[in-house]
Amino acid sequence: MSLGITEILLILVVILLLFGGKRIPEIARALGRASYEYKKAKNILKEEAQGLKDAIENDSDKPEEYQPKDV
Repeated sequence: MSLGITEILLILVVILLLFGGKRIPEIARALGRASYEYKKAKNILKEEAQGLKDAIENDSDKPEEYQPKDV
């Protein structure tokens, strides 16, 4: 379900009517910043999750060493 050119134009006209021509650059800048921050946070979380996954895999590969018991 994708938007066609007419739907996109209609949305842009409604935005123009609601916010006016002077506020649109401010809104676009704010949306751009929000998108950048979202991607940045997503990448940080992805790297942390990968680090945890690697740590778990490395720990589970090593067999545990047990000391013999004295009987």
